[in-house]
Amino acid sequence: MSKMTPREMAQAIGSGLLSFPVTPFHADFSFNEARYRENMDWLCGYDVAGLFAAGGTGEFFSLSPAEVEKVVAVAVNETRGRVPVIAGAGYGTAIAKDLAAAAERAGADGVLLLPPYLVQSEQAGLMAHVEAVCASTKLGVIVYNRDNAILTEDSVARLADRCPNLVGYKDGVGDIELMVRVQSKLGDRLTYVGGLPTAETFALPYLEMGVTTYSSAVFNFVPDFSTAFYAAVRRRDREAVAAGLKSFILPLLAIRNRKKGYAVSIIKAGMKVIGRDSGPVRAPLTDLAADETDELAALVAALRSSGFVARAAAE
Repeated sequence: MSKMTPREMAQAIGSGLLSFPVTPFHADFSFNEARYRENMDWLCGYDVAGLFAAGGTGEFFSLSPAEVEKVVAVAVNETRGRVPVIAGAGYGTAIAKDLAAAAERAGADGVLLLPPYLVQSEQAGLMAHVEAVCASTKLGVIVYNRDNAILTEDSVARLADRCPNLVGYKDGVGDIELMVRVQSKLGDRLTYVGGLPTAETFALPYLEMGVTTYSSAVFNFVPDFSTAFYAAVRRRDREAVAAGLKSFILPLLAIRNRKKGYAVSIIKAGMKVIGRDSGPVRAPLTDLAADETDELAALVAALRSSGFVARAAAE
Protein backbone atom coordinates (compact mmCIF):
# COMPACT_ATOMS: atom_id res chain seq x y z
CA MET A 1 0.00 0.00 0.00
CA SER A 2 1.14 3.53 -0.74
CA LYS A 3 2.24 5.55 2.27
CA MET A 4 1.48 8.83 0.50
CA THR A 5 -1.77 10.65 1.03
CA PRO A 6 -3.38 12.09 -2.11
CA ARG A 7 -2.25 15.58 -1.11
CA GLU A 8 1.31 14.42 -0.43
CA MET A 9 1.42 12.76 -3.84
CA ALA A 10 0.21 15.94 -5.52
CA GLN A 11 2.79 18.05 -3.74
CA ALA A 12 5.54 15.58 -4.63
CA ILE A 13 4.85 15.53 -8.35
CA GLY A 14 4.51 19.30 -8.46
CA SER A 15 8.02 19.73 -7.12
CA GLY A 16 9.99 18.56 -10.14
CA LEU A 17 10.20 16.82 -13.49
CA LEU A 18 7.96 13.85 -14.35
CA SER A 19 8.35 11.06 -16.89
CA PHE A 20 6.61 8.06 -18.45
CA PRO A 21 8.97 5.09 -18.71
CA VAL A 22 8.53 2.87 -21.76
CA THR A 23 7.24 -0.65 -21.26
CA PRO A 24 9.91 -2.98 -22.68
CA PHE A 25 8.89 -5.95 -24.81
CA HIS A 26 10.70 -9.01 -26.04
CA ALA A 27 10.80 -9.72 -29.76
CA ASP A 28 7.56 -11.71 -29.37
CA PHE A 29 5.94 -8.62 -27.76
CA SER A 30 5.73 -10.15 -24.27
CA PHE A 31 6.64 -7.96 -21.29
CA ASN A 32 10.40 -7.81 -20.66
CA GLU A 33 10.41 -7.52 -16.88
CA ALA A 34 14.18 -7.69 -16.48
CA ARG A 35 14.76 -4.74 -18.82
CA TYR A 36 11.98 -2.78 -17.15
CA ARG A 37 13.59 -3.26 -13.76
CA GLU A 38 16.94 -2.12 -15.12
CA ASN A 39 15.40 0.95 -16.73
CA MET A 40 13.44 1.95 -13.64
CA ASP A 41 16.48 1.57 -11.39
CA TRP A 42 18.57 3.68 -13.79
CA LEU A 43 15.96 6.45 -14.06
CA CYS A 44 15.61 6.62 -10.28
CA GLY A 45 19.21 7.78 -10.19
CA TYR A 46 18.21 11.10 -11.74
CA ASP A 47 16.36 14.02 -10.23
CA VAL A 48 12.77 13.09 -11.09
CA ALA A 49 9.65 13.84 -9.04
CA GLY A 50 7.50 10.97 -10.29
CA LEU A 51 7.40 8.08 -12.75
CA PHE A 52 4.18 7.02 -14.48
CA ALA A 53 3.98 3.25 -14.91
CA ALA A 54 1.90 1.96 -17.83
CA GLY A 55 1.18 5.46 -19.05
CA GLY A 56 0.84 6.74 -22.59
CA THR A 57 4.54 6.40 -23.48
CA GLY A 58 4.41 3.07 -21.64
CA GLU A 59 1.91 1.87 -24.27
CA PHE A 60 -1.00 1.62 -21.83
CA PHE A 61 -3.34 1.31 -24.80
CA SER A 62 -1.69 -1.94 -25.93
CA LEU A 63 -1.53 -3.63 -22.52
CA SER A 64 -4.15 -5.97 -21.12
CA PRO A 65 -5.52 -5.06 -17.66
CA ALA A 66 -3.50 -7.91 -16.17
CA GLU A 67 -0.36 -6.58 -17.84
CA VAL A 68 -1.04 -3.07 -16.52
CA GLU A 69 -1.27 -4.43 -12.99
CA LYS A 70 1.95 -6.42 -13.49
CA VAL A 71 3.86 -3.43 -14.88
CA VAL A 72 2.73 -1.22 -12.00
CA ALA A 73 3.64 -3.84 -9.40
CA VAL A 74 7.13 -4.25 -10.88
CA ALA A 75 7.61 -0.47 -10.97
CA VAL A 76 6.65 -0.15 -7.32
CA ASN A 77 8.91 -3.01 -6.34
CA GLU A 78 11.90 -1.70 -8.27
CA THR A 79 11.66 1.96 -7.26
CA ARG A 80 11.42 0.97 -3.58
CA GLY A 81 9.95 4.29 -2.51
CA ARG A 82 12.72 6.36 -4.10
CA VAL A 83 10.30 7.98 -6.54
CA PRO A 84 6.48 8.20 -6.47
CA VAL A 85 4.87 5.77 -8.92
CA ILE A 86 1.68 6.87 -10.64
CA ALA A 87 -0.30 4.14 -12.40
CA GLY A 88 -2.26 4.50 -15.61
CA ALA A 89 -6.00 3.76 -15.65
CA GLY A 90 -8.47 4.14 -18.46
CA TYR A 91 -10.84 2.55 -20.99
CA GLY A 92 -14.48 2.32 -19.87
CA THR A 93 -15.53 3.16 -16.34
CA ALA A 94 -15.68 -0.45 -15.12
CA ILE A 95 -12.16 -1.28 -16.34
CA ALA A 96 -10.79 2.06 -15.14
CA LYS A 97 -12.17 1.37 -11.65
CA ASP A 98 -10.61 -2.09 -11.65
CA LEU A 99 -7.25 -0.67 -12.72
CA ALA A 100 -7.37 2.03 -10.03
CA ALA A 101 -8.07 -0.64 -7.42
CA ALA A 102 -5.26 -2.77 -8.82
CA ALA A 103 -2.87 0.18 -8.60
CA GLU A 104 -3.74 0.60 -4.96
CA ARG A 105 -3.15 -3.10 -4.28
CA ALA A 106 0.22 -2.88 -6.00
CA GLY A 107 1.33 -0.02 -3.78
CA ALA A 108 1.27 2.79 -6.34
CA ASP A 109 1.21 6.35 -5.04
CA GLY A 110 -1.45 7.65 -7.39
CA VAL A 111 -3.50 7.16 -10.53
CA LEU A 112 -3.46 8.99 -13.85
CA LEU A 113 -6.92 8.72 -15.36
CA LEU A 114 -6.56 8.62 -19.13
CA PRO A 115 -9.47 9.47 -21.45
CA PRO A 116 -12.17 6.80 -21.77
CA TYR A 117 -12.12 4.59 -24.82
CA LEU A 118 -13.40 6.09 -28.07
CA VAL A 119 -16.75 7.58 -27.05
CA GLN A 120 -17.70 11.24 -27.17
CA SER A 121 -19.49 12.26 -23.98
CA GLU A 122 -21.35 15.14 -22.43
CA GLN A 123 -19.93 16.81 -19.33
CA ALA A 124 -22.32 14.92 -17.05
CA GLY A 125 -21.08 11.59 -18.38
CA LEU A 126 -17.42 12.55 -18.10
CA MET A 127 -17.98 13.75 -14.55
CA ALA A 128 -19.72 10.49 -13.62
CA HIS A 129 -16.77 8.57 -15.06
CA VAL A 130 -14.17 10.53 -13.09
CA GLU A 131 -16.21 10.43 -9.90
CA ALA A 132 -16.68 6.66 -10.13
CA VAL A 133 -12.95 6.08 -10.54
CA CYS A 134 -12.11 8.42 -7.66
CA ALA A 135 -14.59 6.55 -5.46
CA SER A 136 -12.95 3.22 -6.32
CA THR A 137 -9.61 4.06 -4.70
CA LYS A 138 -8.04 5.92 -1.80
CA LEU A 139 -5.15 6.97 -4.02
CA GLY A 140 -4.78 10.46 -5.34
CA VAL A 141 -6.14 10.80 -8.88
CA ILE A 142 -4.85 13.04 -11.68
CA VAL A 143 -7.33 13.60 -14.50
CA TYR A 144 -5.85 13.87 -18.00
CA ASN A 145 -7.75 16.55 -19.89
CA ARG A 146 -7.36 15.76 -23.59
CA ASP A 147 -8.93 14.33 -26.74
CA ASN A 148 -12.45 13.06 -25.98
CA ALA A 149 -12.29 13.88 -22.26
CA ILE A 150 -12.12 17.66 -22.04
CA LEU A 151 -13.69 18.91 -18.82
CA THR A 152 -14.78 22.51 -18.37
CA GLU A 153 -13.69 24.54 -15.37
CA ASP A 154 -17.17 24.15 -13.83
CA SER A 155 -17.00 20.38 -14.20
CA VAL A 156 -13.55 20.22 -12.66
CA ALA A 157 -14.70 22.39 -9.75
CA ARG A 158 -17.71 20.15 -9.08
CA LEU A 159 -15.53 17.07 -9.19
CA ALA A 160 -13.03 18.64 -6.81
CA ASP A 161 -15.88 19.27 -4.36
CA ARG A 162 -17.20 15.72 -4.65
CA CYS A 163 -13.87 13.87 -4.81
CA PRO A 164 -11.34 14.75 -2.11
CA ASN A 165 -8.76 12.48 -3.74
CA LEU A 166 -8.92 14.28 -7.09
CA VAL A 167 -5.68 16.21 -6.68
CA GLY A 168 -4.22 16.74 -10.14
CA TYR A 169 -5.12 18.16 -13.53
CA LYS A 170 -2.94 17.27 -16.50
CA ASP A 171 -3.44 19.40 -19.57
CA GLY A 172 -3.05 17.72 -22.94
CA VAL A 173 -5.07 20.23 -24.93
CA GLY A 174 -3.09 23.46 -25.05
CA ASP A 175 -6.17 25.63 -24.73
CA ILE A 176 -4.63 28.52 -22.78
CA GLU A 177 -7.97 30.17 -22.10
CA LEU A 178 -9.42 26.96 -20.63
CA MET A 179 -6.30 26.47 -18.54
CA VAL A 180 -6.60 29.98 -17.14
CA ARG A 181 -10.28 29.43 -16.35
CA VAL A 182 -9.53 26.17 -14.53
CA GLN A 183 -6.70 27.71 -12.52
CA SER A 184 -8.77 30.79 -11.70
CA LYS A 185 -11.62 28.65 -10.40
CA LEU A 186 -9.62 25.96 -8.60
CA GLY A 187 -6.52 27.84 -7.42
CA ASP A 188 -4.15 25.63 -5.47
CA ARG A 189 -6.79 22.93 -4.90
CA LEU A 190 -5.10 20.94 -7.69
CA THR A 191 -1.57 20.36 -8.91
CA TYR A 192 -1.30 21.30 -12.59
CA VAL A 193 0.81 19.20 -14.95
CA GLY A 194 1.86 20.07 -18.49
CA GLY A 195 0.97 17.10 -20.66
CA LEU A 196 1.12 18.24 -24.26
CA PRO A 197 3.14 16.04 -26.64
CA THR A 198 6.82 16.89 -26.27
CA ALA A 199 6.09 19.13 -23.30
CA GLU A 200 9.50 20.80 -23.49
CA THR A 201 8.21 23.04 -26.28
CA PHE A 202 5.50 24.42 -23.97
CA ALA A 203 7.36 24.30 -20.67
CA LEU A 204 8.46 27.92 -20.35
CA PRO A 205 5.15 29.58 -21.25
CA TYR A 206 3.29 27.14 -19.02
CA LEU A 207 5.59 27.95 -16.13
CA GLU A 208 4.47 31.56 -16.43
CA MET A 209 0.96 30.25 -15.81
CA GLY A 210 2.03 28.49 -12.62
CA VAL A 211 2.38 25.01 -14.12
CA THR A 212 5.53 23.93 -12.30
CA THR A 213 5.89 20.46 -13.74
CA TYR A 214 5.49 18.53 -16.96
CA SER A 215 6.03 15.01 -18.24
CA SER A 216 9.13 14.46 -20.34
CA ALA A 217 9.14 11.47 -22.67
CA VAL A 218 12.75 12.00 -23.76
CA PHE A 219 13.79 11.57 -20.11
CA ASN A 220 13.67 7.85 -20.96
CA PHE A 221 16.85 8.00 -23.04
CA VAL A 222 18.47 11.40 -22.34
CA PRO A 223 17.66 11.97 -18.66
CA ASP A 224 20.67 14.24 -18.17
CA PHE A 225 19.40 16.54 -20.93
CA SER A 226 15.84 16.45 -19.58
CA THR A 227 16.84 17.39 -16.05
CA ALA A 228 19.20 20.15 -17.24
CA PHE A 229 16.51 21.52 -19.55
CA TYR A 230 13.94 21.44 -16.73
CA ALA A 231 16.35 23.30 -14.46
CA ALA A 232 16.75 25.96 -17.16
CA VAL A 233 12.97 26.26 -17.42
CA ARG A 234 12.53 26.64 -13.68
CA ARG A 235 15.11 29.42 -13.45
CA ARG A 236 13.56 31.04 -16.56
CA ASP A 237 16.81 30.87 -18.50
CA ARG A 238 15.34 31.67 -21.89
CA GLU A 239 18.68 31.44 -23.69
CA ALA A 240 19.37 27.91 -22.43
CA VAL A 241 15.79 26.79 -23.13
CA ALA A 242 16.00 28.13 -26.69
CA ALA A 243 19.34 26.36 -27.20
CA GLY A 244 17.92 23.05 -25.97
CA LEU A 245 14.90 23.35 -28.22
CA LYS A 246 16.96 24.27 -31.28
CA SER A 247 19.71 21.72 -30.83
CA PHE A 248 17.68 18.68 -29.79
CA ILE A 249 13.92 18.94 -29.27
CA LEU A 250 12.95 20.53 -32.57
CA PRO A 251 15.12 18.19 -34.70
CA LEU A 252 13.63 15.27 -32.76
CA LEU A 253 10.14 16.57 -33.53
CA ALA A 254 11.02 16.69 -37.23
CA ILE A 255 11.54 12.91 -37.11
CA ARG A 256 8.57 12.28 -34.82
CA ASN A 257 6.14 14.15 -37.05
CA ARG A 258 6.81 12.05 -40.14
CA LYS A 259 4.36 9.32 -39.23
CA LYS A 260 1.38 8.83 -36.95
CA GLY A 261 2.21 7.17 -33.65
CA TYR A 262 5.88 8.10 -33.73
CA ALA A 263 5.53 10.03 -30.45
CA VAL A 264 5.91 6.67 -28.69
CA SER A 265 7.98 4.89 -31.33
CA ILE A 266 10.76 7.48 -31.25
CA ILE A 267 11.21 6.98 -27.51
CA LYS A 268 11.58 3.24 -27.97
CA ALA A 269 14.10 3.97 -30.72
CA GLY A 270 15.96 6.27 -28.34
CA MET A 271 16.28 3.44 -25.83
CA LYS A 272 17.89 1.31 -28.53
CA VAL A 273 20.27 4.11 -29.50
CA ILE A 274 21.66 4.43 -25.96
CA GLY A 275 22.12 0.68 -25.48
CA ARG A 276 18.99 0.04 -23.42
CA ASP A 277 17.02 -1.69 -26.15
CA SER A 278 13.46 -2.04 -24.88
CA GLY A 279 12.11 -3.89 -27.86
CA PRO A 280 9.53 -2.98 -30.45
CA VAL A 281 6.30 -1.05 -30.10
CA ARG A 282 3.11 -3.06 -30.22
CA ALA A 283 0.57 -2.75 -33.00
CA PRO A 284 -1.14 -0.62 -34.10
CA LEU A 285 2.03 1.49 -33.71
CA THR A 286 5.01 0.98 -36.00
CA ASP A 287 8.70 1.29 -35.24
CA LEU A 288 10.99 3.90 -36.78
CA ALA A 289 12.65 2.90 -40.03
CA ALA A 290 16.34 2.01 -39.79
CA ASP A 291 17.46 5.25 -41.42
CA GLU A 292 15.29 7.26 -39.00
CA THR A 293 16.84 5.46 -36.05
CA ASP A 294 20.25 6.35 -37.48
CA GLU A 295 19.15 10.00 -37.66
CA LEU A 296 18.12 9.85 -34.03
CA ALA A 297 21.44 8.26 -33.06
CA ALA A 298 23.29 11.10 -34.79
CA LEU A 299 21.12 13.63 -32.98
CA VAL A 300 21.88 12.05 -29.60
CA ALA A 301 25.59 11.94 -30.41
CA ALA A 302 25.54 15.61 -31.38
CA LEU A 303 23.78 16.43 -28.13
CA ARG A 304 26.49 14.61 -26.17
CA SER A 305 29.25 16.56 -27.89
CA SER A 306 27.47 19.92 -27.76
CA GLY A 307 28.13 20.53 -24.08
CA PHE A 308 24.54 21.69 -23.55
CA VAL A 309 23.99 19.59 -20.43
CA ALA A 310 27.14 20.84 -18.70
CA ARG A 311 26.40 24.46 -19.59
CA ALA A 312 22.75 24.31 -18.58
CA ALA A 313 23.53 22.54 -15.32
CA ALA A 314 26.32 24.99 -14.43
CA GLU A 315 24.16 28.10 -14.56
